[in-house]
Amino acid sequence: MNLVGIDRETLEQFFVERGEKKFRAQQVLQWLYQRGVTNINEMTDLSKSLRELLQNNTEITFPVIESEQVSADGTIKWLLSVGQDSDGKTNAIEAVYIPESNRGTLCISSQVGCALDCTFCATARQGFNRNLTAAEIIGQVWVADQRLRSLYSGKQMLTNVVFMGMGEPLLNFKNVLPVVNLLLDDFAYGMGKRKVTVSTSGVVPKIDELSQAVDVSLAISLHAPTNEVRNELVPINRKYPIEQLLAACQRYLDSKNRKESVTFEYVMLDGVNDSEKQAQQLVNLLKGIRAKINLIPFNAFDQSGYRRSNQQAIDKFSQVLMQNNIVVITRRPRGEDIAAACGQLAGQVVDRAHRGNHCMRMYERSLISRKIETECI
Repeated sequence: MNLVGIDRETLEQFFVERGEKKFRAQQVLQWLYQRGVTNINEMTDLSKSLRELLQNNTEITFPVIESEQVSADGTIKWLLSVGQDSDGKTNAIEAVYIPESNRGTLCISSQVGCALDCTFCATARQGFNRNLTAAEIIGQVWVADQRLRSLYSGKQMLTNVVFMGMGEPLLNFKNVLPVVNLLLDDFAYGMGKRKVTVSTSGVVPKIDELSQAVDVSLAISLHAPTNEVRNELVPINRKYPIEQLLAACQRYLDSKNRKESVTFEYVMLDGVNDSEKQAQQLVNLLKGIRAKINLIPFNAFDQSGYRRSNQQAIDKFSQVLMQNNIVVITRRPRGEDIAAACGQLAGQVVDRAHRGNHCMRMYERSLISRKIETECI
């Protein structure tokens, strides 16, 4: 059993079942995530017999850095190996660190590739292989944290974590949830609930499940104000159209008496979704919902078929939203020179049975129905 990726409640149960006290879980979490210790023999506040038990029955394994690239703007991208496929080919994912004056954000992946086939995203072009384990997801945080401490003389550089890398987090819910718990846990990373953001393309049932399971920031990859346009950009919209998605967002806000807004991500595509008319449609769409809009200038990749909206179009679009009292942030592209910007992450994916194209065909034939959680994972 890999001790990495197990949240406190599950780890407490592990120790109790072996006749140990629950607080042993807190000690192990602190050794792993706060002190970065991976040698069980160095966990000196554990008894010798307990250390022997852990050595004989558990392991501590993290993803391995295959490469590191540093952008001119300070953004860092890591290519991380997550093992080999059955044919011996390596699967690798990407995680990106984005430094700013008042915070350091790590963008992490949840799947090897992605099956949702959003047309403006480089990850979708790679196809889909498998879900990441909880250890492989939290491992990205651990590896980045340790590497940053090495680069910056032991300073704490990570303040925020966003699930906006490769894959659809809510189609890997069972492994994403314990990671979120560890990020929030005071004995692990101890981040505030506003410092952890789960982004989704719109898996409506899982938004409802997330709302009951944990309190974190929610981001929605919206990218269009109408079903007609969103069907083309984000194919999952054909299963869960905008009306259902926004209703789920409202339920998310209503549960647990949440006071924050939902963040709606909107990639700006020239001549596709960037007109002033579409900005007004977006205003009308979000009436009554506590919303914040992130406008994302499109980040190009080979053979994408799209162009970034020009700055004038972005400014006009933003102005329409702000005139209607919607909070708008135009995201500044980061790490473009190392293909680390939003929508550019590709990694190395062994596309198992061409899952991306397979799932797209199923959408088009309206066969996906309730099988979306199983057909794409």
